[in-house]
Amino acid sequence: MRQLFYTVYPWKFCDLYIVSTDSGLANIEFGRVKTEQEYVSAFRKQFDITRNDDVFKTLRAKLDQYFQGRSVNFDEPVDLLRGTLFQRKIWDLVRQIPYGQTRTYGQIAEQINKPGAARAVGAANGANPLPIIIPCHRVVQTNGNLGGYGGGLDIKDALLRLERVVL
Repeated sequence: MRQLFYTVYPWKFCDLYIVSTDSGLANIEFGRVKTEQEYVSAFRKQFDITRNDDVFKTLRAKLDQYFQGRSVNFDEPVDLLRGTLFQRKIWDLVRQIPYGQTRTYGQIAEQINKPGAARAVGAANGANPLPIIIPCHRVVQTNGNLGGYGGGLDIKDALLRLERVVL
């Protein structure tokens, strides 16, 4: 059984549950609906998962800086446990959006030469297993509206305000 490690990072809006493999970050979830135990139990069905805060020292320090409103380069390796080729392509592009900037769903669709695929880009963003690291909160609608966000629109708005994004 594959070994996973997790930590809980406290944030003023909610805890972040963070999972890593030996190879890289695998999952982050906003702890608004699930408890820590519920979150970990979902992984225990397929993996051996253990809490180990030491594995996440560098990431936790970067998250401290990020939530203080400072630009951070989240360049940690990732080890995605799921995702189609299309989703991974979108996530790779989204990960390249700089701090404090946004792109529209349509702009990302154009980047992959599929200008009519804005909804598919939105669906891929909705399946993003590593919010903040893969900053899908930086993807907005063409009209300037936020669009959707798995953590809730209030969190998407808070993250964009933290980065001083004006829509």
